[in-house]
Amino acid sequence: MTADTPARRAGLAKDVLNVASGNFVEMYDFMVFGYFASAIGAAYFPGSSDIGTLLKALATFGVGFLMRPLGAIVLGAYTDHHGRRAGLLLTLALMSIGIITIAFTPGYVAIGLAAPLIVLLGRLLQGFSAGAELGNVSVYLAEIAPPGRKGFFVSWQSASQQVAVVVAASIGVLLGLLLAPDRLDAWGWRVPLGIGCLILPLLFLMRRHLRESDAFEAREYRPSPTEIGRHLWTARGRVLTGMALVLMTTVSFYMITAYTPTFGKLLHLPDRANLLITALVGASNLIWLPLMGSLSDRIGRLPILIGCTVLAILTAYPAMLWLAAEPSVAKLLIVELWLSALYASYNSAMVVHLTEIVPEEAGASGFSLAYSLATAVGGFTPFIVTALISATGNHAMPGAWLTLIAAISLIAAVFSRRYAPGPQ
Repeated sequence: MTADTPARRAGLAKDVLNVASGNFVEMYDFMVFGYFASAIGAAYFPGSSDIGTLLKALATFGVGFLMRPLGAIVLGAYTDHHGRRAGLLLTLALMSIGIITIAFTPGYVAIGLAAPLIVLLGRLLQGFSAGAELGNVSVYLAEIAPPGRKGFFVSWQSASQQVAVVVAASIGVLLGLLLAPDRLDAWGWRVPLGIGCLILPLLFLMRRHLRESDAFEAREYRPSPTEIGRHLWTARGRVLTGMALVLMTTVSFYMITAYTPTFGKLLHLPDRANLLITALVGASNLIWLPLMGSLSDRIGRLPILIGCTVLAILTAYPAMLWLAAEPSVAKLLIVELWLSALYASYNSAMVVHLTEIVPEEAGASGFSLAYSLATAVGGFTPFIVTALISATGNHAMPGAWLTLIAAISLIAAVFSRRYAPGPQ
């Protein structure tokens, strides 16, 4: 075992930063698309009504998630065979193409039907690459973590996403202060996407210096893609259980981050306040994730998983009813911060738990596939809850959707004990 020296700790911190950097840009771009869904919808998906245009944009936001399972299988197998570093560089390259495509495609008025088609292709490519990104990062962090600190280390996969939430929302707030609403809707939404493009060279440089994990280098058996497929089929019960576990994470995450500006708009709350609340939610998540990840190292994963899902079942819909009865910025902030605490606490235990229950021979593939299958559902949360609100006139429907998902994840958490190593 490598001695725990200051140099060793500094090296591990550098590895965490390097591997999480690409995870940041992947989530940053997803958040920008979610925050400016109304403006993007107007640019690429003009329709006869505002709600119709918004639903088209949110459907495009969600459709990228349908590519994630395919990306998980193809790119996850590449990572399990060629190494974590190689897989992480490949997913970053594919994500970069997707970001550039969406940032610089002219609007519908300029090039007609080609505009939404190009944007759709960009989203599909982003979804394909993201299908393996989270799994690659999480498995890498689990493999480099010192004994007894896996929960803390793996929590930084999600923590890097929260930095993206805060940065993207903060840029949105700043743009709202500097630009008039018509300019923001016309071209201002492209600015944060352009900023994402500018930092891509730095991220490639950081990942190029990423070292391969010792655990992977020590392996004598590196399965081929065909063998990985057989491992996944044999472990399909673990993968499906993992998918059900991840549902709570994906639904709650996109509800309290990417969807918050749109939800606030539906509640007739100020756009600037909605983005500020989103930034505060990201900051809250960033605080809770490593704290609860460390706690899961001490008390186990299952107590946190079960406790958070039960609390979500009991409180999500009542909280949304309270908010919808008399919407206000203060009430939206309170509800979002409560859901943030539940999401971050649950996710801190869930991500590392998932790395522990998927088959070791196909760790990146198994994690990525389970996560991507769940995200194919959770990524449509903005679309689903907007459609539910439109159909029922009940602005508390996001709480009902989260309650259903939390019940599914609770069952999965209890069932997952059969796959977990050691006491949970």
